[in-house]
Formats: sequence, structure tokens, C-alpha cells
Amino acid sequence: MKVKAFIFLLFTISSSVRGQFCNSLNLQLESEITSSCSNITMTSLHDQLGRGYLYIANKSLGLTIYNISDLINPIAIDTIQTHLFDTLDVMNLSQSGNYLFLALGNHFTNPQKAGMAIIDITDPSNASVLDFHTLPNSQSGSGVVIIENDLAYLGAMRSGVVIFDVSNKSNINFISQYIPDINYPVNNPNPDLYNARGMVVKDSIVYLCYDAGGLRIINCKDPQNPIQTGKYSNSTLHIPLNLPRAYNNIALKDSFAFVAIDYCGIEVLNLKDTSNITLTYWWNPYGCPNNNWFSSPSHTNELYYDRNCELLYTSTGKSDLIVLDVSDPTQIDSCNYFGGVSNNIGTWGVSGFNSEIYLSYICAIIPFSSNWSGIKLLSTQSCPLTIPETNKLTFDLYPNPTSHTVKIVNTDKRHEKLQLYDISGILLLEMKLLPELNLNLSDFPKGVYLVKIGNETKKLIRH
Repeated sequence: MKVKAFIFLLFTISSSVRGQFCNSLNLQLESEITSSCSNITMTSLHDQLGRGYLYIANKSLGLTIYNISDLINPIAIDTIQTHLFDTLDVMNLSQSGNYLFLALGNHFTNPQKAGMAIIDITDPSNASVLDFHTLPNSQSGSGVVIIENDLAYLGAMRSGVVIFDVSNKSNINFISQYIPDINYPVNNPNPDLYNARGMVVKDSIVYLCYDAGGLRIINCKDPQNPIQTGKYSNSTLHIPLNLPRAYNNIALKDSFAFVAIDYCGIEVLNLKDTSNITLTYWWNPYGCPNNNWFSSPSHTNELYYDRNCELLYTSTGKSDLIVLDVSDPTQIDSCNYFGGVSNNIGTWGVSGFNSEIYLSYICAIIPFSSNWSGIKLLSTQSCPLTIPETNKLTFDLYPNPTSHTVKIVNTDKRHEKLQLYDISGILLLEMKLLPELNLNLSDFPKGVYLVKIGNETKKLIRH
């Protein structure tokens, strides 16, 4: 029997309210997970299915898994050691359903081969390696891995972007490798400075932070033949010194990109025409390029974009964490922070889930001194909400509630994609929209989900 869908109104919030909220943001330290300088915590990821687990890319220690159902008392429950994947360090990770994907290979001193492993986390307390793959002749490790549909995109540093077929989680298949031209933005550069580091993948388009090579747009709709369709680097950063700065990480908001440029702040780039990327705004509080790599109080590596609150959390090295209000991409600014430059510790990674933020600290000597490694688990409050006017709904879904599969019927041909969120607003799935399609929720736990098409959202219950 067809069940009428519940209507869930999207919440919006004005820029002024967001700014006031961010200024009063209460970033509260709840607990710490201590590691060591021989087992650095590179980054972490909260379980994307909403379970109370934190997954940590723990470099030479491997993958460590903590139960953080009680944020004040995190408990170690499992470790996947590196001998299970050719002793390659775990540098980064992402999740798709009940699977973790690990970016393997140290890219600091004594770099290793690049590789990727797939971990079954159906039961996070008893995780297991399903398969791993190493890239022959690679010598600079890897920095990031992103999953879209049945493809994995590995940022393999100097070895560029590697695409794998991961439809069979127990059998990783190499598809292709794309190494962007390093002769941009300067000619005959130092090849060691051109690395596939930060990355976002959306609709088979890779938005790649290529270190000194700026931002690259790579069309992978034919995964066997990736094609670069756009590139950008701020000329102020390399003219006349011929010394391009490092593009480290990226987050997307509609047609805008927030890009971290090491110690040169955050750029907002307009991506409406990727063949002609333009600079919309530059948050540059440290006076780059006139500042110095060693003396700068900020070195941004990872970003976490909270779409609900329109806040950009930036890991900033010896400044720990700086929060930016990005509700207006034409005028972003810092609005809060955690830590400070005089505490002798420094961050590399940042991630978040609901009202929790996770900071990863590394041991380092240059460009800043840091003598502690571990994770700081922070809590904050939910952002304020206001309700907009409703629109006539143009799609339906049934059965609702559903136990496994729901049919979605869309009558508005202008809409091209469907997005699935959890009740807290975390994006879980994005796919091409057809007039009718069946959405399989078998890999998702029981709960309430939000299906979004265009500007319309409906509540979906999985029982």
C-alpha cells in the first residue's frame, strides 16, 4: 500500500544569525586520545552511519578504532596493524557504508609506496582487511582517498590520482592513473612539490589540490581516460618569486570552493566555469606572500565544512583550530578558535560529526614545533534554525516507512540529483536522479533519513 510521505521542512539561517552564533561558539574539550611521536595520529573520522565509533589514521600504528559513545571516556576496541597491508603507514581514510578505505604510504621523511586498503567495519569491534593494493613504482606515499559510487580515488602524492574499481570489496581493481602536468603555474619546477593531497569528488569530477600545482579539475566520467578541464593558481603567490604556495585541501559549497593554501589562508574560488576559475574572496590574515613559512602562526592542512551551520573548521598547525563563517562566500572571516600558537603542539587533521569536532595533532620540528600526538575530542552546540516558506512538492516516495527499498518518483525534469542525509544533516549518499528509481537502504541502519531533491526534502523512515 502506498503510504503518504511525511514532509520535513528544510531549515535555513541568515548570515547575521550565523555570524552571531559562531562568535559565541563554545568549543569544549571533552577528552583526549593520546598517541606517540612514533605513531602519529594523522586524521580521524566519526562513523558515518551514526554509530558511536571514531576511526583514526594512526600512521605506523595502523588503523585504530575507539568507542566514543561516551565522549568523555573514549575506549580503544580494535587496531588493524600495518603488517596486514605491506607495512604501509595509514595516512588518511574515508567511509562508504560498512567499509573503510585507507590511504596508505608515508609521505613525510622516508616515504613509502602508495596504496589503498578496504576494511570491513560491519562490526567495528572486529574489523577485518578485505583487500589492499599497492601502486608499483610509486615512491611518495598517499594523502587522501575519496569514494563515489563503486569507484575509489586515491591521491597518491607525486603519483597523481589513481582510480580503482571497488564494486567487489574483496578484490580491488586498478582502472587508471592520472598525473597532472607539473609545468603550472611555473615552468621547470621542483617535482617534489607537486603532490595529489586534498580532494573532493562530485559527479565523477575530481577537484584536486595539487600542492604547488594549484587546483586542478579532472573529468573522470570515463574513468579509464581522465581529462583535466580546468586549473587555477593565485598568481600573487608565485610572481615574481617563482615560488608557488601549496594548495592543501578543499571543500565545496554549490559552485564555490573553499581552498586551504598552507600558510596563505583560505581562498574562495568560483567554479561555475571550471575552464575559467576566478577568485571570489581571499581570507589572508597573515599577509601572504610577504610572510614566512617558518614564522607564520598558521599552516592549514585539513578542512571540515559544517553545511548546516555554514562554518569552516580549519586545522591550522600551531594555531590548532580556526573557525570561519562562510555563509557569505564573498566575505568569509574567522569567528572563533580553539588552542593557540604558544602551546607547543600543532594540528594536521580536523573532522566533525553533529556537534562534535575532532582535532588530530602531530609531532613536528618544522615549520612549527609540536611535541604531542593524539586526538582532542571537542563538543559544541547546535546552530540556531529558522523555517522558510514551503513549496509545492514535486516528488514522492513509497513505501514509507520502509524496511529495505523505497521507490522515488520525480515529476520535475529540472532536478538532476538526489541526496540522502541523516537526521542531523550529514550527507550520506548522492546519486543521479531518474524519473523513477529504487533506493536501496539495506546498508544503512534503522532510523530517520532526509531525501532531498532540488529545494524539497521529505522524511524517510527505515525500520
